[in-house]
Amino acid sequence: MCLIAFDHRPGSDWPLRLVANRDEFHARPAASLAAWEDAPDIVGGRDLEAGGTWLAVHRRGRFAAVTNVRDPRLKVPAGAPSRGALVREALERDDLTAWLDRLAGGEGLHYAGFNLLAGDGERLWHLHRGLDGLSLRAVAPGLHGLSNASLNTPWPKLIAVRQGLTGSLRHGRWPGDALAVMADPHPADDDRLPETGVGLEMERRLSSPFIVGEQYGTRAMTWLAWQASGRIEIGERRFGPNGVALGESVERLMTAPASM
Repeated sequence: MCLIAFDHRPGSDWPLRLVANRDEFHARPAASLAAWEDAPDIVGGRDLEAGGTWLAVHRRGRFAAVTNVRDPRLKVPAGAPSRGALVREALERDDLTAWLDRLAGGEGLHYAGFNLLAGDGERLWHLHRGLDGLSLRAVAPGLHGLSNASLNTPWPKLIAVRQGLTGSLRHGRWPGDALAVMADPHPADDDRLPETGVGLEMERRLSSPFIVGEQYGTRAMTWLAWQASGRIEIGERRFGPNGVALGESVERLMTAPASM
């Protein structure tokens, strides 16, 4: 997952609503949004190369998503496990907070740079693994965005999709208006581009919410709505090379409270 905008409102009728884009090489095999055959309580897409996922929910009342951190200065440890495994672990761990504390205490350094969002619809945590090490914090209620830096780093595409989500919720056009902004393929102006060490051409290419390319681009667009009743709707639109639409899936489930 490379771009997420979400509204975290604990105690409200809608504790969590979220839209997200997954950017990846088109050749990397993946399964569509569904309950997993070997773990049917998990609902999400799946990376078939490493076995993990970029975003999923668990029927007992858990959500998790991961993005990578784009910083060439950050060295990848030898034999680093797939960051997609973090999402599955966050969903299945009996004591989520203890596990997050262990990651923040040093275990997270075994992975390449990442952002992990994990929670139960009421409580939500952000764990960041960047150049300066590890940091874990509870996410404050409100609207947020996450891309390949840290939480709410004001990259142009993050600002755009967060505003799109804001308007979608304010005007009662969820998730349509939010998804329309997530589908925007236009790059940011050069004077607004971040400098992440990948060169100007690549910064331009990666600056749009929706990335179109023959080899690499946006492959999945996900929306999630979690109601206070425990009902979750999660949907996914899939795309192939050059942004060709490949299909859409929607799953609905009722959750039971998780032990945190």
